[in-house]
Amino acid sequence: MSAVVQIENIDIVFGNNSNKTLELMDAGGTRDNILSQTGDVVGVHDANLQVNEGEICVLMGLSGSGKSTLLRAVNGLNKITRGKCLVRDGERMVDMGDCDEATLRHMRTHRVSMVFQSFALMPWLTVLENVTFGLEMQGMSKKERTEKATQQLKMVGLDKWADKKPDELSGGMRQRVGLARAFAMDTDVLLMDEPFSALDPLIRSQLQDELIELQERLKKTIIFVSHDLDEALKIGSKIVIMESAKIIQEDVPEQIVLNPATEYVEKFVAHTNPLNVLRGNSLMTPVAELEVRDGLHIAGDGVSLKLNGTILDKAFVDGNEVSVLKWDTNVNIDTLPKDVVLLVPLDISMRDAVEIRYHSNHLMVLEKGGECYGILGDHHLYHALLGKHFGNDEDAAA
Repeated sequence: MSAVVQIENIDIVFGNNSNKTLELMDAGGTRDNILSQTGDVVGVHDANLQVNEGEICVLMGLSGSGKSTLLRAVNGLNKITRGKCLVRDGERMVDMGDCDEATLRHMRTHRVSMVFQSFALMPWLTVLENVTFGLEMQGMSKKERTEKATQQLKMVGLDKWADKKPDELSGGMRQRVGLARAFAMDTDVLLMDEPFSALDPLIRSQLQDELIELQERLKKTIIFVSHDLDEALKIGSKIVIMESAKIIQEDVPEQIVLNPATEYVEKFVAHTNPLNVLRGNSLMTPVAELEVRDGLHIAGDGVSLKLNGTILDKAFVDGNEVSVLKWDTNVNIDTLPKDVVLLVPLDISMRDAVEIRYHSNHLMVLEKGGECYGILGDHHLYHALLGKHFGNDEDAAA
């Protein structure tokens, strides 16, 4: 995958004694210690991050962790004290911390756009004029920018509100205008600084869904700041967790939940909803770990499996052969026979797996390409719901 944003050893210091502060940072000084000695605030400390084309990278952490500070370095709003922030511009990479005003203006106009938490709409302009404003700065003709802005407003369901002023819209609608304005710019990188945090939970969830749907169509590279882990797990293809100005873990959502790197991260994930992130291959008991008795793999609950290599040949419940059916989202669970073993995708979502178990008593065998990898039953799902999908070996074996 090709990098669109490359952050290399970035330090950001706010204050007038950056040279002394950098020395203290290199010596392992804490933020509080540095503040007391120099009066400077360490915003970001030695950050390294690569964001690839088409990714939604979510920066998260507690207030003051440095996530918004790092985000704003990507479009040059925060000055980089040391290190590089490279953003792709065609065939070259531009260092946003070391470029002239003309290049910075070009990058902000054509390569990087931003959606703010406070909407940042101009109250004296109509909805349509707010969306066309950035396009006018790009030098686009009035006819072309009106057509493009109208198309973007239609995409977010606001084309009938084009002539209204921002104060005539709800908070959720105004945030949609902000999204339309950012997407209309057609930049490679979209920066979103807690854009949904001021909204009601229902509207927030709806806009998250809409962002995911838009991303599936537009394939932008998005860096999204959030303090809400459930939001991060829902929309992010990569999550970066920050603490005290440092990146402490970077991984795909499922691995953040399954393998928290520190106690700080573990506390973050302790109360998250596993239904939204975990998948069957993380919850299952692998076939290789099943007891084999008289040529059969014992799956529990009276179920045993006869395998031909890695292919499921037959299934038995209490010694009686039962059907093996392949499940997909089009299957009506309520019409399945009582005794049946289901073949389900290896990466089935936990939500789908719970739905299957809720409507039936069917054991699930996880497969990919016809090969069986493991089994999934009630105790796997209970462990995940109780937060025991990560931890020590004793927890895993319980």
